[in-house]
Amino acid sequence: MKATGKIRLRLAAPEDVPVLRELIEASARGLQTEDYTLAQIEGALQTVFGVDSQLIADGTYLVAEATCTAEGDTRQAKTPADWVIVGCGGWSRRKTLFGSDHWTGREDALLDPQRDAAKIRAFFIHPAWARQGVGSMILQACEEAARAAGLRISIPLANGETLPVIHMAKRA
Repeated sequence: MKATGKIRLRLAAPEDVPVLRELIEASARGLQTEDYTLAQIEGALQTVFGVDSQLIADGTYLVAEATCTAEGDTRQAKTPADWVIVGCGGWSRRKTLFGSDHWTGREDALLDPQRDAAKIRAFFIHPAWARQGVGSMILQACEEAARAAGLRISIPLANGETLPVIHMAKRA
């Protein structure tokens, strides 16, 4: 299944929150079943997965919009000129690594650009738009914006080298 139509990125706005909530739920339930149990997904949707309004307020959260939808996407655009949110993700200059507004373990202190790397945060793609390059577009824009804001995507080392931060996972 190939998605068609133009895709654009823009900063998320507070009025996007209801649509983002629906998108995040569809993404988690549709794309994360190979990594988590249904109980884990539902629990995460109540605490960890969700909208982080601090990212929106900071201007570091993006949405990807498309002019038409992919096969299987029930949120059909009314006309070819309509834009539908198909993905979201962002970066943070704050210490919180993950979590939605409901997450109690937030650490909202700002990162030190001399010591800390920017955090890539909260990427969710509508299942009908998975593997269509939407996430890659958002990631590239986040990396560029974080660099432009003076933050690194890698950790500076004492010997002058830098170490790219790569999330590692183990499959059970």
